[in-house]
Amino acid sequence: MISPHGADRLAPRIISDELHRRELIVLAASLPAISISSTAATNAVMLGAGYFSPLSGYHDRSDALSIAREKKTTSGLFWPVPCLNMIHEAPKLKEGDRVALRDPNIPGNPVLAVQRIEKIEQFTYYDLLEIARAIFGSVDRAHPGVANFLNSGTTVLSGPVDVLNYSYFEIDFPDTFKTARQIRSEFERRGWDRVVAFQTRNPMHRAHEELCKMAKASLNADGILIHMLLGKLKSGDIPADVRDHSIRKMVEIYFPANSVMVAGYGFDMLYAGPREALLHAIFRQNAGCTHLIVGRDHAGVGDYYGPFEAQEVFREHASREALKIKIFEADHTAYSKKLGRVVMMRDAPDHQPDDFILLSGTRVREMLAAGESLPPEFARPEVAEILMRFYQR
Repeated sequence: MISPHGADRLAPRIISDELHRRELIVLAASLPAISISSTAATNAVMLGAGYFSPLSGYHDRSDALSIAREKKTTSGLFWPVPCLNMIHEAPKLKEGDRVALRDPNIPGNPVLAVQRIEKIEQFTYYDLLEIARAIFGSVDRAHPGVANFLNSGTTVLSGPVDVLNYSYFEIDFPDTFKTARQIRSEFERRGWDRVVAFQTRNPMHRAHEELCKMAKASLNADGILIHMLLGKLKSGDIPADVRDHSIRKMVEIYFPANSVMVAGYGFDMLYAGPREALLHAIFRQNAGCTHLIVGRDHAGVGDYYGPFEAQEVFREHASREALKIKIFEADHTAYSKKLGRVVMMRDAPDHQPDDFILLSGTRVREMLAAGESLPPEFARPEVAEILMRFYQR
């Protein structure tokens, strides 16, 4: 199986030994505690689940700036987006302390992890702007990722973490949330060596379904990992439970048996376009996938990125050298009325826009809210029914 990123073995930071975990829980009760941001909390979940291997904890200021400038840490590890614990102030904390990190996403804010603080540093205003521009391609606060980053505070707590649980993800999505190691184990059980991953934060329509099938056939893959983000999204995006239900229904009816694994991971969407696409590739390499589908406007939002900018970043020398996972470059995919099937638009150069069935997200939401059926060429009726119930509710 493909090796994890930057190491021969996964390095999950979850405390799996129950006795050790209980000891840490008791210790945490006597430690200074801080309630961290949702971003820092999901970073801890990803560290715990092995998706951030080989990282052991949160980056410091110098690593964050090095990643922003060169896509690598000061030690030379290829990494596209800093893993940070940013807070507004750190009273009574000092370097060398251990601190209990409280989960902002669960009522009562239980302890999620214990961090050993190696450094307490401050981002300057210019640091924040430099990092935001490098990661998000913008400093516009209308960009949801930029706004979240710039509002996270300027104090940076770096150092290794011991993760005690997977927050609400293993509670709310017991059948879907999977760690990198669990996914690797399932691939081994199924006998899958060549696996193509599909990243999604949205429900899957006919075009997504057929794209997965195209990639599997083109790559002669053993299977497909449909890997959905389970964390926070921007306003207007479909909640994870609705997506989960609709995707599972589509897979159940329209994919051959034992050709797809549906799983989810506990991370908040960054909307960082090309940089987030690189991070997605690391997640999937750590989970044992050999290929990742990267299509039009991957991890994008609005018009902040070029339509295929996320594909272009994988062609850079550093990306090619650092990543073992390969990319399946996909074009915009839609149903062709001329050909009677879903195609990638680049494969139909003789088509005009009216030859495709294309619906904007706004139009889809309007139709579903009004109880109007989506064209079966655009969405499977079983999927459309689930989404219609959500929008009408």
